[in-house]
Amino acid sequence: MLKNFFKIARRNLFRNKSFAITNLLSLTVGITCTILIFMWVRDEVTHDKFNKNYENIHQVLANRDFSNSIFTDENMVLPLAKALEESSPQIKKAAAVTHRQENILEFGKVKIKKAGYTVSEHYFDIFSFKFLKGNASALNAPNSIILTESAVKAIFGNEDPLNKLIKINNSLSAKVAAVLADPPQNSSMNFDYLMPFDYSDPGVKSAMNEWVNSSWNVFILTAPGVDLKSLDKNINAIKKRHDKNDAVSTYFTFPMSKWHLYHEFKDGKNIGGMIEYVRLFSVIAIIILLIACINFMNLSTARSEERAREIGIRKTLGSHRTQLILQFFSESLVLTTIAFAVSIGIVYLLLPTFNLLVDKQLNLNIAEPVFVAGMIGIILFTGLIAGSYPALYLSSFKPVKVLKGAFVEGKKTIMPRRVLVVGQFVVSILLISATIIVYRQIQHTKNRDKGYNPDNLIMIPSTGDTERNFTVIKQELLKTGLINAATRSSSPITDIWWRSPGPDWDGKRADQDIIFAGLNADKDFSKTMGVKILEGKDFTGTPSDSSNMLLNKAAIDAMQLKNPVGKQLRYGGRNVTVIGVTGNIVMTDPYQAVDPMMIYYSPGGDVINIRLNYNVAPQKAVKAIETIFRKYNPAPPFEYQFVDEEFNKKFLSEERIGRITNVFAGLAIFICCIGLAGLASFTIEKRFREIGIRKVLGASAQSLLMLISSEFLKLVSVAFLIAVPLTWWLMYNWLQKYTYHTSISFWLFAIVGFVILLLTLIVVGVNTIKAIMGNVIKSLRTE
Repeated sequence: MLKNFFKIARRNLFRNKSFAITNLLSLTVGITCTILIFMWVRDEVTHDKFNKNYENIHQVLANRDFSNSIFTDENMVLPLAKALEESSPQIKKAAAVTHRQENILEFGKVKIKKAGYTVSEHYFDIFSFKFLKGNASALNAPNSIILTESAVKAIFGNEDPLNKLIKINNSLSAKVAAVLADPPQNSSMNFDYLMPFDYSDPGVKSAMNEWVNSSWNVFILTAPGVDLKSLDKNINAIKKRHDKNDAVSTYFTFPMSKWHLYHEFKDGKNIGGMIEYVRLFSVIAIIILLIACINFMNLSTARSEERAREIGIRKTLGSHRTQLILQFFSESLVLTTIAFAVSIGIVYLLLPTFNLLVDKQLNLNIAEPVFVAGMIGIILFTGLIAGSYPALYLSSFKPVKVLKGAFVEGKKTIMPRRVLVVGQFVVSILLISATIIVYRQIQHTKNRDKGYNPDNLIMIPSTGDTERNFTVIKQELLKTGLINAATRSSSPITDIWWRSPGPDWDGKRADQDIIFAGLNADKDFSKTMGVKILEGKDFTGTPSDSSNMLLNKAAIDAMQLKNPVGKQLRYGGRNVTVIGVTGNIVMTDPYQAVDPMMIYYSPGGDVINIRLNYNVAPQKAVKAIETIFRKYNPAPPFEYQFVDEEFNKKFLSEERIGRITNVFAGLAIFICCIGLAGLASFTIEKRFREIGIRKVLGASAQSLLMLISSEFLKLVSVAFLIAVPLTWWLMYNWLQKYTYHTSISFWLFAIVGFVILLLTLIVVGVNTIKAIMGNVIKSLRTE
């Protein structure tokens, strides 16, 4: 019987080619979008799951509670990992890990910059990375290095790297002790090399006994089923036993399952992260698929008069309603299966472009069990949803009425179809409006006053040679006439590398414990960076600057200082004087308020900042700078970054999400237009004779166009009225998570509404004009 159902379904689809092609196109686009989105979603939700101990790996974090804010900190003291492992039976293993560091690796004539971590001995007991050569014991050997497969290829080519010595930053030598497979793309830890801590090094020895300065990450492997609340109490007790003055910190464990999807914190509370976009795109995928299904429903019910006689005859010959329902479901499943097969081919073609769009390396493996299950699920879901309403509606026809010719499509049929069309356009208007608001939010933040001038400003990493020769380098750079100023700083102007409790001062209240961002800077700081000095002056490079400090406006406001210049503060066990107040400099999250910041004088730093003259070509200036740097710093490759480009990287995530949403919003509109065109075509076909009569009686093309279009324009108008308040509510709540955000203007919705109405008029109008321009005699000819 099933075979017969599918055979009849195939014949019906081939007999009604326009109906089949219209539905096939919309279902194919819908399924293609769904597959691509769910590939992206799967990659996001499987982040880090390659680790065997995924369920039991945690990072130790701390909420630092100050009067101006609570911030969540990943930085821990170095000895904490060992103390936790020795003192807590709930912890099986613990490891300390540095932040990701970039170093110059050198072998023979090859010099290449690679990024990696320095890790403690139990790192591989916690994390699962595949060894290609050597084993985890490599971490027990000082002055050794573990390289990834791609790093080995870049440095050694096809040579065997084991036991070969490589130079690090032209100073240290390390022996290659093992080779790892490259970390998976969806790993929270991506690196080119790993190195063990050298516990004989004086700096490491000192840090292992230091319980105040926090600069390392600590990861733990817990026993299965451990009580995390009890463990958190234990961690706090251990830390505060060694550091009784740590009153502002509350330590807690953060599971690996949340590292990627729930990475954002605000005021000490986990507020989500990528999970919001995973949910958003999952909903978009389902909605796009439902829009395609709605097209099938609408076009199927629009053809009800054509199928009515067939149903009436089959019922008269003894067919039961169940059999007819199965027949209609068979038709939708056949069409869905064909659409799915076509979609697979399209996905393979689009995947390289989609990977560029989402910045991933996604692969489609149709033999994978997860894909097979997903394939069956999509086909059944789409086929059953698309075929449900037509099957239940068409199978309910009364054979007597149909065969007598008394069948007339009533309001019960038309109203659901109108509701479905309205629903399609509500979603489309919402998606388009949302993408515009996301774009406006990004542009609004990009145009925010940054507190410095990022144009024609470049940053160059400092080395031992550049530190020793900086004065000469600066003089030679200024002599070229290509640069305006140069200075050094302890971090890039686009990032904050350390935070600290603020200074003390006379008159400070007990509730004014403030967390400060910190920056060390050389003379010519404000001139080079383009930072505004609101009061006082900048550093001049004199010995007295060693006891001077600059504060930003946010710091002055938080401290509530009325006359800050000349104010005596106490910080780090010594007295310092405020010599100037700067504007607020946006260094980290451009969407949030600026942190209070103190700027210390330091004739040195990790970053050299150079302001280019505006009347010279940047590439010409960079070439001259490179020549001078190579003269005094010949070992490492010359590297530089334009500050404006680095600042714009802060928007990559939002811009990528905006582009993805924009693409799928456009495709949703396209599917709606396909359905609208098909529906308009069938509507016109039913009114073909009416159009002919009206033409004979003198109706103009304009009046006929408005007659046919008015129904569809009304539906889009209703959709607009529903979509506007819904979109405003959703996007208003989304914007509230940003301290610095744009507003939602009514003109935005007016433009979107006008575009959608115009698009509807064009789609319906093209079909209507074809009918109007047709032969009147044909339309009036009787049977």
